[in-house]
Amino acid sequence: MHSTNISLREFRYDDWKAINQYARLASVSQYQAWRVQTEIDSQSYLVQLIQDSACEPRSRYAFAIIENETQFCIGSAELNIRDRHNRVGELAYILHPNYWGKGFATEAAKQMLSYGFSEQKLHRIFATCDPRNISSERVMQKVGMQKEGKLRENLLLDEGWRDSLIYSLLENEVNCF
Repeated sequence: MHSTNISLREFRYDDWKAINQYARLASVSQYQAWRVQTEIDSQSYLVQLIQDSACEPRSRYAFAIIENETQFCIGSAELNIRDRHNRVGELAYILHPNYWGKGFATEAAKQMLSYGFSEQKLHRIFATCDPRNISSERVMQKVGMQKEGKLRENLLLDEGWRDSLIYSLLENEVNCF
């Protein structure tokens, strides 16, 4: 999957170093259910992603976000099939902070939505974010997702319960990206 600035590809084992470059930063994990990652954490995460890509039927589609100019892995985009019968998927994305504010997350989200609707034949794709994560909420809005509401205290983090905003897009609402 390609766009002007980024491409998405399957993860490779050597991507763990690039993952750790952003996953070890507190600014990246501040709104996540996981905390700052060690090198071992990033390696284990990558092994799990690669194992999940081999599952049949596959339900987790995690791709490295590659910046086209440098060919460097700058983040990840995921589509998780949450309900195959009802054709529901969940979108997620994360980027190295050096690439925040440049439209890369929006490009990745558009590619994943297109993939989910065209290749996976999904009917509904949703995404969630911490209400304090204004940038992630803006990405969801930019790609045409509609706010459904707030899930109250749905994640238990180290500092306590966290709410999540939930957005979604239906297959009949998709405009050509």
